[in-house]
Amino acid sequence: MSKIVIFGAGGRAGRHAVTVAADRGHHVTAVVRDPAKYPDLARDGVTVTGGDATDADSVAAVAAGHDAAISAVARLDVPAEEFYAGTAHALLDGLARAGVGRLVLIGIGTTLEIAPGVRLLDTPGFPADARAFSLGHAAELDVLRAADTAIDWLVLAPPATFLDAEAPGTGRYRIGGNQVPAAEDGALFPYADLAAALVDEIESPKHHRTLVAVAP
Repeated sequence: MSKIVIFGAGGRAGRHAVTVAADRGHHVTAVVRDPAKYPDLARDGVTVTGGDATDADSVAAVAAGHDAAISAVARLDVPAEEFYAGTAHALLDGLARAGVGRLVLIGIGTTLEIAPGVRLLDTPGFPADARAFSLGHAAELDVLRAADTAIDWLVLAPPATFLDAEAPGTGRYRIGGNQVPAAEDGALFPYADLAAALVDEIESPKHHRTLVAVAP
């Protein structure tokens, strides 16, 4: 089994990624800013450690000896473009130094296209506050796409809404393409299924250096 380092392990998506990866027998390092706040993350196969995904030295230190990384980081107290672009730079730098070759990040569905060349976040009437946050993820993508790096990165973009933290995983999801998937009536997307998609792309990588949609 692989050694997987998960940044942002204390959030809803991060917690589910830790659970799915550990349940599959991987050794997981769950990275949070303050481990004392997350005693419940510790379990067999999981090591909880402090780290900062915006600091390349910190990334390199906690990622050493791992095979792959997942980024589920989020902050609302820092401008989104500053945070996500800075995190992308730090992850690429730190993971390269640590010798980690695969990075799967959680994006957001608003960066997907509704028509060729037209992102959902750019459509008329799109809420300004949501657009500012979405532009942070877009800036992250710009950094990844422009980087001269050996790291095989992938951004998975789940729906901008309808994620369910409590629903059990179904074991099913749709993945692929850079356009907003057609909605399925009444379909909520469990975080557990998003987590499964993240770990699947580490165990059997099928998408490389791109943004792809993932949906119920």
